[in-house]
Amino acid sequence: MIRVVTYLPLAVAAILAVVFFWALSGERDPSRIPSPFIDKPAPVLDLAALDGGPRLTRAGFAGRVSILNVFASWCLPCLVEHPYLMALAKDGKAQIFGLNYKDKPDDAKAWLAKHGNPYARIGVDRQGRAGIEWGVYGVPETFLIGPDGRIRYKVVGPITNDHLKELRRMIADLAK
Repeated sequence: MIRVVTYLPLAVAAILAVVFFWALSGERDPSRIPSPFIDKPAPVLDLAALDGGPRLTRAGFAGRVSILNVFASWCLPCLVEHPYLMALAKDGKAQIFGLNYKDKPDDAKAWLAKHGNPYARIGVDRQGRAGIEWGVYGVPETFLIGPDGRIRYKVVGPITNDHLKELRRMIADLAK
């Protein structure tokens, strides 16, 4: 009995060390945080447009493969992913919408004028309420929405080349 009591703390420490090193090992991709919205209908969305045009609403997703990208002019990772969004827009296989998150509209307009605008429509979410409805952790985040209005994929953080490949594959599958 004394041996068990002596070695028990050592066994617990060894188990915790294994779990700790597994968590730090790169085996898990932080951009693939599970979303409770996958395969569920896209949440309600009704935002004034950045350019004063038609509002950004969930109805705009209907019937086509769509991407909703959450971005802000103050977000440095958004600038890193921006060329990938421009490439997706150039592909023309999915409509891309922007959700301008907790940003000043004039700053967003200037940022898009400087870097290019891949978005068909941009909604303004100054207070972050729509972001809460969509389960946004921060910016950037990107949602792939099927023609049926259901969220099919989510990227947390900037889109990378691997994400771009996956998005293109999924867009092609959903467009069938």
